[in-house]
Amino acid sequence: MQSQNSLSRFIARSARAVTAAALSAGLTIGAAGNAHAQSVPIVRDAEIEALVRDYARPILKAAGLGNSGINIVLVNDPAFNAFVAGRRIFINTGALMTAETPNEIIGVLAHEAGHIAGGHQERLRDQLARAQTMAIVAGLLGAGAMVAGAATDTRGLGAAGAGIVAGGSEMARRGLLGYQRSEETTADRSALTYLNATGQSAQGMIKTFQRFQSALSLSGAKVDPYQVSHPMPRERIANLETLAHESPYFNKADPEALQQRHDMMRVKIAVYTQGQAEASRLMRKNPGSPAARYGDAQATYLFGDLRSALGKTDALVKAQPKNPYFHELRGDILMKSNKPAAAAEAYASAVRLDPAKSGILPIQLGQAYLAMGTPDALKKAVAEIRKGLDRDRENAAGYRYLAQAYGMQGDVADADLATADGHYYSGAYQDAKIFAMRAQQKLKPGSPGWVRAQDIINYKKPGKKK
Repeated sequence: MQSQNSLSRFIARSARAVTAAALSAGLTIGAAGNAHAQSVPIVRDAEIEALVRDYARPILKAAGLGNSGINIVLVNDPAFNAFVAGRRIFINTGALMTAETPNEIIGVLAHEAGHIAGGHQERLRDQLARAQTMAIVAGLLGAGAMVAGAATDTRGLGAAGAGIVAGGSEMARRGLLGYQRSEETTADRSALTYLNATGQSAQGMIKTFQRFQSALSLSGAKVDPYQVSHPMPRERIANLETLAHESPYFNKADPEALQQRHDMMRVKIAVYTQGQAEASRLMRKNPGSPAARYGDAQATYLFGDLRSALGKTDALVKAQPKNPYFHELRGDILMKSNKPAAAAEAYASAVRLDPAKSGILPIQLGQAYLAMGTPDALKKAVAEIRKGLDRDRENAAGYRYLAQAYGMQGDVADADLATADGHYYSGAYQDAKIFAMRAQQKLKPGSPGWVRAQDIINYKKPGKKK
């Protein structure tokens, strides 16, 4: 029995080793499993989300994914990386800030769309199952040889058994990595197809891989190309360059207005994640540009004088009165200045002007009404926050503000239900169930709120796939 337990532990270790090889990080852009998606630090911003969705929309349509409910999620990570999990594309703020042109990010999104359209995640799971089987079979054969060697006191047979174990596991791992590299190459080719279909250049993709190659060269690291899950950058460039140059769109530049939005996004990320100095460095080539002035206004809001920040933002609004995100910044400054009524006016302008109909902006407007605290303002707060949540159902923070608004109105049942939803969408399922049960005790049986509470109470977290 002891030998069998040891063998079982070995087989489990072999399977875990192959799984780790399958999901290990390669050279940035690629597919990843749900386990990664569940632990990444998410960033929410109406302006950045709207821009990245605008980048992705024509690409997803070209990939046949326009009506597939693909969501794009921003990850708070300085590395240049993107990956897919389920029907979501995750992209790091580091990639958005590093990319100098929209075309570079569009190339990244095209590659990830290639993974989704090609069903690579499903195939990877199949390959992983095969690799695990190979590792388990090798473990059984090797363990059998080692047991036979021990029983007959044949050291050579025991050593051979150990070799079978190690060799089988390594063969499975290398086979899986090789499969992943082939899928990455396929996604690169698919990206070229989508870019051509939408009349866009592949220069951004090539520039991205050149950046990876430069970083690899500067690091001095010697990488075995057969031990990583992605092709080497030089190989990816060679595979793409000829086809990219053959495209009639190779020299097509991004529209000026789109480039300006991109620059504003970059400087915004820089200010909030790395500070004023990094934002200034990004914009030193265009010190008087709208993006530079936008970054300066935000840096002044975060690190300087609020009155000065408001003056700089008012100048931005005057120059571009229909830009909703300038009005949003104005609302942020006024909220920080403890002027919620004026902030509500600014946020209301942002909501009205927002072409993307983000759920974030109405929730911000609701926060301003919440801070005003009058009965009429609290009614408006509930209405606006619910509007935002109708557009952005998984916004956990929005439910917390909604719970606060209901609580200030004395509506304890709805406050408990909103708190339950906030915990639910944060992944704190046990806390969600506790508040759902509390809410259900006060709600009319069979009412929509009661049914929603019951859904939360009955929810079972999916188990890990074996």
